[in-house]
Amino acid sequence: MVSRPTTLVVAAAVLAIEGAAGVVLGGYVGVETVAGSPADVGGSAAVAAIGVLIGAALLWVAWGLLHAARWSRAPGVVTQIFSLPVAVSLLQSRQYAMGALLMVLALAGLATLLAPPTTRALIEK
Repeated sequence: MVSRPTTLVVAAAVLAIEGAAGVVLGGYVGVETVAGSPADVGGSAAVAAIGVLIGAALLWVAWGLLHAARWSRAPGVVTQIFSLPVAVSLLQSRQYAMGALLMVLALAGLATLLAPPTTRALIEK
């Protein structure tokens, strides 16, 4: 069994946090769709479903990283790259707390996913 370097564990934790946030926020939108009176029920339901599905997918990628699965690195890196412009957009719209948190997570995720110990752990398996 390949030993798990700290960078791999941190990368998995970052993706797990992002995945859990997606599931929770998607679930929240779903509850608000059912309990509230949205202007567009279909659109709200779609946003809820997409949030939950993407969150679940990120949790799966986090699980893959934690088990040093080679396939898990690419979707993890792509997620962090796409998170950066979202973080900048949040910062520009004065959502400083969420923007800064997402920026820190995305940069930490990229740094740990691309770190040499992570690369070695994923290649040696």
